[in-house]
Amino acid sequence: MTVRRVEIEERVLKRNEAIAAGIRDRLAADGVVAYNLVSSPGSGKTLLLERTLERLGGELEIAVIAGDVQTENDAERLANHTEKLVQAVVTGGGCHLDARQVEAALARIDLALTDLILIENVGNLVCPAGFDLGEAAKVVIFSVTEGEDKPAKYPQMFRRSRYAVLNKIDLLPHVTFDVDRAIAMAKEVNPEIRFFHTSALTGEGVDEWCDFLRSTVKG
Repeated sequence: MTVRRVEIEERVLKRNEAIAAGIRDRLAADGVVAYNLVSSPGSGKTLLLERTLERLGGELEIAVIAGDVQTENDAERLANHTEKLVQAVVTGGGCHLDARQVEAALARIDLALTDLILIENVGNLVCPAGFDLGEAAKVVIFSVTEGEDKPAKYPQMFRRSRYAVLNKIDLLPHVTFDVDRAIAMAKEVNPEIRFFHTSALTGEGVDEWCDFLRSTVKG
C-alpha cells in the first residue's frame, strides 16, 4: 500500500508540474509576473496584501487569486481595496492550491491587461511547498509571534522560497524573538533567500516590499 500511495503522489506531482509549466509559459508570453505567497495561519498575509493593493493598485494592474479552505473571507477583504479581479478559490478542505486550480482561475483574468498576479495560498507551511503554481517565485511570510525557528521546522518551504517577509515587526519590543537567529536559520537552508521586514499594521517596511514588486514588474 505504501508503494502504491507513493506512485499516485508522484503522478499527481508530475501532472501538477506539467500544468504549472504551461502557466509559466503563458504568463511569460503576456509579460505577467506572479508570486505565490505562502505562510502559516495568522502571519498577517492578508493584511499585507491589503496594504500592497492600497499602495500599488492605482499604479499596476494587479489580479489576486485568494485560496482558502472553506470561506471567501480573505477574497472579500481584498476586494475592498481594488476594483480589479480578486478570484477566490475554496479548496473544500485541501491544504494547498494546485496548478489546476490556478489555471482555472486564470480563465477569468485578462492577462493582456495584467501586470502582476499575487496568489494568496492556503495558510500552511507544509503542503504548499511541494506544489509549483507557475509562479515566478514563492514568498514565505512569517511573523515575530511565531518563533524564530520556523525555518528549521519547515525547511522545505524556506528552501523553495526565493523571498521571505518577516511580518509584525511592530511587536518586537513585546515578544522574545531573535531576528538575527531567524535569518541565520533561513540562510542555513537557503543561502540565497532575500528578506523583507514589515509591519502590515503600521506600514513599516511595506514601501520597500512594494518597491520590490514594482521593480520586478517594470524591470
